[in-house]
Amino acid sequence: MRGTEKASRGASRRAFLQGGAAALGGAALAVGGRSAWDAAAAEPRPVPEPPDAAGRATVAFRGVRQPGVDTVPQSFAAFVALDLVDGVDREALVRLMGIWTDDVQRLMAGRPGLTDTEPELAAVPARLTVTLGYGPAVFTAAGLEDRRPTWLRPLPPFGVDRLEDRWNDGDLLLQVCADDEVTVAHAVRLLVKEARTFTTVRWVQRGFRRSPGTERPGTTMRNLMGQVDGTRNLDPAVDPDLVWHADTSRGWLAGGTSMVVRRIAIDLDTWDELDRSGREEAVGRRLDTGAPLTGTREHDEPDLDAKGPNGFEVIGSFAHIRRSRTDDPEQRFLRRAYNYDDPPPAGALSDSGLLFVTFQADVDRQFVPIQRRLDELDLLNEWTTPVGSAVFAVPPGARDGEYLGQGLLGAPA
Repeated sequence: MRGTEKASRGASRRAFLQGGAAALGGAALAVGGRSAWDAAAAEPRPVPEPPDAAGRATVAFRGVRQPGVDTVPQSFAAFVALDLVDGVDREALVRLMGIWTDDVQRLMAGRPGLTDTEPELAAVPARLTVTLGYGPAVFTAAGLEDRRPTWLRPLPPFGVDRLEDRWNDGDLLLQVCADDEVTVAHAVRLLVKEARTFTTVRWVQRGFRRSPGTERPGTTMRNLMGQVDGTRNLDPAVDPDLVWHADTSRGWLAGGTSMVVRRIAIDLDTWDELDRSGREEAVGRRLDTGAPLTGTREHDEPDLDAKGPNGFEVIGSFAHIRRSRTDDPEQRFLRRAYNYDDPPPAGALSDSGLLFVTFQADVDRQFVPIQRRLDELDLLNEWTTPVGSAVFAVPPGARDGEYLGQGLLGAPA
C-alpha cells in the first residue's frame, strides 16, 4: 500500500507541476499574444482612398509657372485657339486676362466661375489645369511688338507637311486638361463664353490618354499605332533650363516657355496592313515592351552601331528613333502628346492621329532641328502627316494678386 500511495502521490505531484507549468506557459502565451495584438494595433494601417478621390484631386493655380506644362498629363485635353476681334487693344486684353485668371483659379479648385450657369459641373476638378498661350497678334494688339520672342512665328515649312488652315495658328490658346471629360468640356464652355466679346473660336482639338488607375504611374503613353510614345522624354526637374525661359532681358517671359501644337494625322488603315516586324523596324523599337531592337527593356540605350547576321544595321538609318536622336544635349524638348480619334469623313474608316504638343525654352534652337531631321528621312512619314501647326508663347504663372500675363501687359488701370 505504501508503494502504491507513494506512486499515487508522485503522479499527483507531477500532474500538479505539469499543470502549473502549462498554466504558466499559457499565461505567458496570453501575455505575448496580447503584446503582439497591441503592437499590431499600434501600426498605422493604410487608409483606402475614397471612391471619388480622382475627382477631388486639384492642382495649384498660383505660382511662378503656369500649371499644365510639367504637371503629370491628365487623361483628357482640349486645345482651343481663338482669334482677337477687331478693336481689341492692350486695355481689353488686361480685362480678359483678369476675367480668365479669376475663373481659372476657381475652376481648378473645384468652385464655379463668377458667371457660371452650370455651377454643379464645377464640383469635380479632377486635376483640372488651364494653360494660356499667346500668338503673335497679342503683341501687335497690345502695341508690344518689341517684346515678342523671335521664335514666336509659324514653323518653317517641312516637306512632309500637308497643313490645313483650319488647324493652324491662333492669337490665343487655352490648353484645358483634366482626368474627367465633363470637367474639360465645362471649363472650355465657360472660358470661351467669357471671351466672346474679345475673341472668336479659330479651332478646337480634343485628345485623350489612358484613364487614371488603368496603368502604373510613370507608364509611357501609347499612340493609336500601338507604339510607346515619349520614352526619352525630357525631365523638367533635371533640365529646367530646356523647358522654362530663364532670359530676363525681356523680363516678362522669365518662368514662361514656348508651346508647339502639331496635329499629325495617322493612316491607321495602311498601318494595319504592315506586319509586326515591319512596324518595329519603322520605329526601331519592339511594340510589346517598347525596348529598342538592340535591347530588352524600354529605357535601354539603343546601340546604333549594332549589326545583324546579314551585316546590316539592326536599327535602320530610316528608323524613327535614329532620326529623332541627336548628340546635341540642347536639342530636346518636353513632349505632352494626346491621341485623337474623330468621326471619319464619308467613305473613310478613320480620322485618327496625334496631337503632338511640346514645351521648350526656344523653338528655333530645340524643336526645329529635330523636325528637319525627321523631315529628311523617317520611315514613319509613310503613315504620319502633319496637317496642323501652331506656336505660342506661354507666359509665367500668376503669383498672388496678379493676373495671367501681367508681366507683359502691365498692372490693370
